[in-house]
Amino acid sequence: MKAEGDGVERLPLPLRAWAAKRTKVGGRSAYPRGRRMSAPLPPTLVRFAAQALKGRGSIFLHTVPLLLTAAALLWATPFAWMAVASLRPGAAGASDIASLFPHGPFSLANFAEAWSDGHFPLWYLNTILLCGGILLVQCITVSLAGYAFARLRFRGRDTLFHAFLLQLMLVPPILIVPNMTTLITLHLYDTLAGVAAPYCASAFGVFLMRQTFRTIPRDYEEAAMLDGASVPTIIFRVLLPLARPGLTAFAIVSVTAHWNEFLWPLMATSSPSTQVLTVGLASFTSGAEAGSEWGVIAAGTFFVAAPLLLAFVLFQRRFVASFTLSGIK
Repeated sequence: MKAEGDGVERLPLPLRAWAAKRTKVGGRSAYPRGRRMSAPLPPTLVRFAAQALKGRGSIFLHTVPLLLTAAALLWATPFAWMAVASLRPGAAGASDIASLFPHGPFSLANFAEAWSDGHFPLWYLNTILLCGGILLVQCITVSLAGYAFARLRFRGRDTLFHAFLLQLMLVPPILIVPNMTTLITLHLYDTLAGVAAPYCASAFGVFLMRQTFRTIPRDYEEAAMLDGASVPTIIFRVLLPLARPGLTAFAIVSVTAHWNEFLWPLMATSSPSTQVLTVGLASFTSGAEAGSEWGVIAAGTFFVAAPLLLAFVLFQRRFVASFTLSGIK
């Protein structure tokens, strides 16, 4: 049987270390680093240390949810204002346009007016074609490149991979001039293919797929090779199904980024027939701002943001699971 004061042995390791720092014998800690604590500590000190850490943990557990709730409310405020303003008729909304809790009446007239004044069906079609085309090409390129960097052995592989990652350090606006020159040379200016061309490869996607492929055991590949499978078959029939969480996480990031992209589509297109949602919304709001039709502007903004918000609400668990399994924070 151990003495009552030896109850420190039942404490967690951080608590024992904390208590040892405050227990000095001859100017030195009673429990040197790397040595198991065997001598008893006074019961009063043990209880004091346990209560101190328990108090800190309690404060932490109560503070973090409050901070997260405040951050969520702050993030949701613009969306709440957009929803309220879009439901307020123009005449009724002029008096309390900045209020998050206005009084009625409410109607869907702003949505009907925004849909009739803007070319939202065409903008939706162009945006879906753009995001879908970019994602399809990127899934092929990042999968092949990620497999090469993760599985193949060749001279300078790591150096080339690090050089490839330098793309992540480039600010996209500095590439506008060379990209525009390339589009004009290839006669792709003012086309959706020209807008999508700079995004056919993704350094982030290559990095993510490389890390995902490296977590998959080689036994699957070796078994497929014994069955006579080729390299493309191994990649697309064996590895990609196992790398689905990483691919899903990359697809979410890619679609979200290109759905919200504004500067490059604005520079690479000039005709209304090739405008995407963000560029079309900018031209739409420039006319509505002249008449101070803030409810119509809010309704148009809702049309742009609603698909991504709806997709997140419907597939929230899948989104969180993909980011958790792929290691993205």
